[in-house]
Amino acid sequence: MIEQLNQLIEQLLIQTAPTVPSIQQVVFVMLAIPAAVAALMVVLARNLFHSALALVGTLFAVAGIYALLEAEFLAVSQILVYVGAISTLITFAIMLTRGMMYGATSPLNRQAGTAIMIMGLLFAVLSGLVASMPWPENLVALETFSWGIFSNRITGEAIIASLGQKFLTTYLVPFELMAVLLLVALAGAILLARDRQ
Repeated sequence: MIEQLNQLIEQLLIQTAPTVPSIQQVVFVMLAIPAAVAALMVVLARNLFHSALALVGTLFAVAGIYALLEAEFLAVSQILVYVGAISTLITFAIMLTRGMMYGATSPLNRQAGTAIMIMGLLFAVLSGLVASMPWPENLVALETFSWGIFSNRITGEAIIASLGQKFLTTYLVPFELMAVLLLVALAGAILLARDRQ
């Protein structure tokens, strides 16, 4: 009886013993914590320029998470488009608008209550959607998919080639609209930067 109890205790200890985290988990935590801290700084910083710099840090950390998930195309796109173009555009617009550059703004304003209510409602809806989603039980290997005309390539190359083909065929209009959006943002930054005379 005592031996059975000792065996049961040993089995329980083996099952509940903490496991050593993998390298991927450690790297994820090292990227996720700075991303979350920088995202909070974007919202809570009193200086708008500091918020823009924190946004750059957040976007870099998210690009690192994409690279960790083996989505190299998304990581490079994140750095080129968001960090390289959009963040630079926002930073120049802030720097060239003298009133925004030197003034410290309050993180709380008249719309804080409304924003908190909307944020809570959005969190509740998204939590409900995630809880009710029928998530797949087993992982599916990318090698099992049929990539059509790109089936003769390595899986990573096939994914990028298929994505490029879809950008230029199926999703051509949204792809071009994104380019127009970037052009409009650039024109808006130039208008903001121009001295009013």
